[in-house]
Amino acid sequence: MSKRTSYERSELGHTTTKRAKQVDQNLPYDQLREALGAQDEVRDVTKVAHWFHPKDLRIQDNTALHHASQLAQSAKKPLLCVYVDCAADESWHGTSPARVDFMYEGLRIIQKELKELNIPLVFLECEDRKKIVETVVEWFKKREVSHVFGNYEYEIDEMRRDLKLVKTVGEDIQVSLYHDQTVVEPGTVLTGTGTPMKVFTPYFRAWLDKVRSEPELLDTKSPPAANPSSFRKDLEGLFDTPAPKPAKDKQFESEEDRKRIRKLWPAGHTAGSARMDSFIKQIDCYAETRSNPAKNSTSRMSPYFSAGMFSMREALQKVVDYNRGSADFTEAKASKGVYGWVREIVFRELYRQTTMTTPHTSMNLPQNLKFNFVEWEDDEEGWEKWYKGQTGEPFIDAGMRQLNHEAYMHNRLRMNVSSYLYCNLLLDYRRGERYFAETLIDWDLSNNTQGWEPSYTVFNPVSQAEKNDPDGDYIRKWVPELANVQGKAVFAPYARLPKKEFEKLGYPKPHVDWKETKARCMERFKSGMKDAEP
Repeated sequence: MSKRTSYERSELGHTTTKRAKQVDQNLPYDQLREALGAQDEVRDVTKVAHWFHPKDLRIQDNTALHHASQLAQSAKKPLLCVYVDCAADESWHGTSPARVDFMYEGLRIIQKELKELNIPLVFLECEDRKKIVETVVEWFKKREVSHVFGNYEYEIDEMRRDLKLVKTVGEDIQVSLYHDQTVVEPGTVLTGTGTPMKVFTPYFRAWLDKVRSEPELLDTKSPPAANPSSFRKDLEGLFDTPAPKPAKDKQFESEEDRKRIRKLWPAGHTAGSARMDSFIKQIDCYAETRSNPAKNSTSRMSPYFSAGMFSMREALQKVVDYNRGSADFTEAKASKGVYGWVREIVFRELYRQTTMTTPHTSMNLPQNLKFNFVEWEDDEEGWEKWYKGQTGEPFIDAGMRQLNHEAYMHNRLRMNVSSYLYCNLLLDYRRGERYFAETLIDWDLSNNTQGWEPSYTVFNPVSQAEKNDPDGDYIRKWVPELANVQGKAVFAPYARLPKKEFEKLGYPKPHVDWKETKARCMERFKSGMKDAEP
């Protein structure tokens, strides 16, 4: 797929840590909530609009769309839907060709589903990302829309966009936003002192307790009701606006790439539902095999969750059905597989709480601001070997080659390849974070920033491979140069094979010595962060 491997300073650059702390202390979310609450109620309903965003691309169990439909039905007024396509915005955020294509295919499906309900989905084009709000508000006013519905997006740019929306629409249009990406509303799981939790284990316990005591949190909303056919004349010309097309920088490198990715990741709610059903049948194996990338026992639902093609609630309802009708996902009341999978889902929920309550993580800054004072290396050869899967560390290279071929990587490998980049190569983690964004089909900012959050944990790719790919099947699949290497030599061929035998493989020797670079990393982190005052 078409990928860039060097980035402009503006893409990896960031504000000062002082400014980041100021933003954290005056949350965009709080400003948005205040603005929403300060609106005058618009009693006269003329038309109702739902604004789709890249994280709620479905009509099934879509919270804001459901409420929009309810208002339209009770007022006997038309429901319209809109999506603003801004190629400059996708470029700014680094959305991958695979994800853009996946989204656009999903939008075509939604447009067709809505048309069958006499509800138009209109695609608006906007060239300037700073004019998205003006573009959509102009359309709302032209179409005499009185009420606009949407789902919250928790990243800082999107919060500011929605704040601008509320302030721009004027007194004749009322905006309503709903929490839809998570089961438990972000910002509501608090510590004993009343601050949002940041540590996973207590958050996980609190989340399990809340869902167990409030199983209605998993209730799903019905799709929108159809507009009366009598409305079609008034809505004529809105039903068949052309679906967006990927911009030049979001094209696949070849038709072969496009076909392969579409086959691996068919778009839409129906495809997501089928994949979830398939996973449920093998969920009991999940706990013992989830870290083994060769077993392919994970749900592979992440693209459907990140694009909102399948809701968290609907997925967990399927788990409830499997769990004998119980929303108690604790170890005592659920199988190890169910408990283990739900635990991973809760990481996703915490990441959204972190994005909302620590907005500087959306600004190319680490959650722990002290890591911003680390001095990174400038190893261009190492960078190129990393993204091409040529580091000489088989487990790392297998992960990167899977990423480049499937627009996806097993989570165990995500942890390993990120650790190798910023710990052993000592390259700025933001470069890897951006590469993931521009390659992954399941990229979303909350997961990506938290997954790339620097830490003192340095994964050993050899022991990690021996533990998680014990037969070497994953390595042999993705690193064909090592397909015929026998036994444990496959995990470290340069160290474990005779020199002549290694040289015949056509596989590179390790770019760096793992032990030496681990020590370098520890020293660099300590010296850079020792006296740092964010």
